[in-house]
Amino acid sequence: MSKASSYTSRQSDENGNIDWSDDENSIWQELVERQLECIKGKACDEFFVGLDKLNLPLDRIPQLHEVSKVLLETTGWQCAEVPALINFESFFKLLAEKKFPVATFIRTREEFDYLQEPDIFHEIFGHCAMLTNPAFSEFTHKYGQLGLAATKEERVYLARLYWFTVEFGLMKKGDQLRIYGGGILSSPGETEYAFRSDVPSRDRLNLIDVFRTPYRIDIMQPLYYTIEDINDLMELSKLDLMAHVKEAMELGLFPPRFPPKNAA
Repeated sequence: MSKASSYTSRQSDENGNIDWSDDENSIWQELVERQLECIKGKACDEFFVGLDKLNLPLDRIPQLHEVSKVLLETTGWQCAEVPALINFESFFKLLAEKKFPVATFIRTREEFDYLQEPDIFHEIFGHCAMLTNPAFSEFTHKYGQLGLAATKEERVYLARLYWFTVEFGLMKKGDQLRIYGGGILSSPGETEYAFRSDVPSRDRLNLIDVFRTPYRIDIMQPLYYTIEDINDLMELSKLDLMAHVKEAMELGLFPPRFPPKNAA
């Protein structure tokens, strides 16, 4: 989260507006139209309800204050303009204040299909719709509060919970699979892979297991954790999550399900 970025974030003016170029707006439109088609029948109902509430423009990148207005009216959240990458301290502090960090840049066409850094499309399209949901927003808020008070080592374990829920979470009720994680919802390749591939495991979420599971950001995931209902996140937020972190730290990590990065 604190490594150097290859992108430069745009700065808003005194009215909170960013003057996006025609090409940047065109990239947004192409990304949104492609992903809306891709997630049909795959994204969870709560995501589509949130999209309806946000009413995102298709032909231009939305201004953050436009998105914040809806979030404030629904769950009390708002967007926070940030540089391309921020450190854990800043990240947790913003979440604890119910401010969702949004990097104000959009990917180039050279990285149209895959981007390791979270850009404005990932943050707004992938995450903000779910932040209109009370259970999801409360879970994210509690996560920020815990992370802000955690030690450096505890934050590393907490990061796995965010990864396997907010970023790459799936719902599975009976045979019905749906996506709620923003890292999947903003990526056509990950959407198809998470929803249809026979390669990854899809295990019922267990907190201790989540905290003990290594992950890599630059590969298709070998493992997804599933919840049954979005309200499961609300129930998670009521648990003593840090007690589970401490137990996971004592048990240690599971062996990775992927090769080291330099051998991949």
